[in-house]
Amino acid sequence: MKKVSKLSLYLSALSAVVLIACLLMQQDALAKAAGLITAVTFAIGMGSLPALKGYQYTAWIIAAVVAGMVYPAAFTSWGEFDLRNKWLILVIVQLVMFGMGTQMSLRDFTSIASTGKGVFIGLLCQFSIMPLMGFLLTRIFHFEPEIAAGIILIGSCSSGLASNVMVYLAKANLVLSVVVTAMVTLVAPFMTPLLMKLLAGTLIEVKFLNMMMEIIKIVMVPIGAALLHDYLKTASPGGWKKVKVLFTISAIWLIALPLGSFNHLQSISSVEAMQSLEIFSFLCGAVIVGTLYHLVANRFANLDKMMPVISMFGIIYFTTVTTAAGRDNLMEVGFLLFLCSVIHNGAGYFFGYWLSRLFKLDENSARTIAFEVGLQNGGMASGLAGSMGKLGTVGLAAAVFSPWMNISGSLLANYWRRRPVVDEKKLVVPVGEMVVIEKIEVEKV
Repeated sequence: MKKVSKLSLYLSALSAVVLIACLLMQQDALAKAAGLITAVTFAIGMGSLPALKGYQYTAWIIAAVVAGMVYPAAFTSWGEFDLRNKWLILVIVQLVMFGMGTQMSLRDFTSIASTGKGVFIGLLCQFSIMPLMGFLLTRIFHFEPEIAAGIILIGSCSSGLASNVMVYLAKANLVLSVVVTAMVTLVAPFMTPLLMKLLAGTLIEVKFLNMMMEIIKIVMVPIGAALLHDYLKTASPGGWKKVKVLFTISAIWLIALPLGSFNHLQSISSVEAMQSLEIFSFLCGAVIVGTLYHLVANRFANLDKMMPVISMFGIIYFTTVTTAAGRDNLMEVGFLLFLCSVIHNGAGYFFGYWLSRLFKLDENSARTIAFEVGLQNGGMASGLAGSMGKLGTVGLAAAVFSPWMNISGSLLANYWRRRPVVDEKKLVVPVGEMVVIEKIEVEKV
């Protein structure tokens, strides 16, 4: 694998030279091919550079953006098959969320008592700073209504599991990070539609109930399936029996739907009732997927470790498709959107950190809240944009913001990692009658 990475790095350097030559000679077709080859081979080659290895995922996202920009037609449809189909986007985003959910645990929700103050501050900052900053940016830069709504949308989404990774790299308060992520995810089905209705209701039509249902399908259902898998790892025989009953009921329900039950229910039920039945059907699907996945994971021990990689490819897919769908808009407002992403992201870090310090949180917890506030769930934003059928406009902000959030998050995490917080309580280690504090010997008491 190292040889492939090194070879790719050399190839990227060569293709970069070809790219420059093609640009100078105004050979547009060759320049496009050389640009894409440069981006892809550099993303592969970064694995051979220890200093840049941590940015490899971001390089793949940038490669996806390049692919969507230079060959938009190739990533919008294949023949008559629309790659932007909302059901396809929904399934892929659910796969991404499920993969992320496999890295969560039911134990994550048990630490709320010990991190209550930090969780409250995290929730407050998450659903105030970012949506309001997004709203402010749309007033400053005067984007088209649907693009502006996309900026407010990504600001109104919950934080993603990327924040947990950055907190881990920064050696901050990982327990607090995981709990805040879990809680904002639970609150998102209510808060995100509410904020969109209040802040973006004049830009696009926002149906509160519909958006709530979409968030449940996009986020809660796949993460619920992943948590069921976690529950089954230590389930008692009685717990397994209950899950088997739920599995059977779910399977019968889902089998009955295409056999005529759905059409019958649709003819006798209201729209609201059908929405509830749709969510129920998705929850039944979560029970089946979570159970089957657990059985497969028991046979393939490394499956859980592979799921984040699968999630990464899912994110690359809808980043590419979103970029391709919104290429023309990006050509007009791409730079301004990038500038907004830098300001929006930086504001999240700044206010998340300093408001936490203002509320007397310790240094490590303040760093954690900075990541939780500054890093948004781009997958959730893309999924919601896809469900609206506006991937190329409302979804553009997510496509531009996500790469920058990964870059800035990695830079900030590495900066804080090199500047660890001194915790005297943890650094005091009794050795007989001696005490060592940061390798400094203290005289015998």
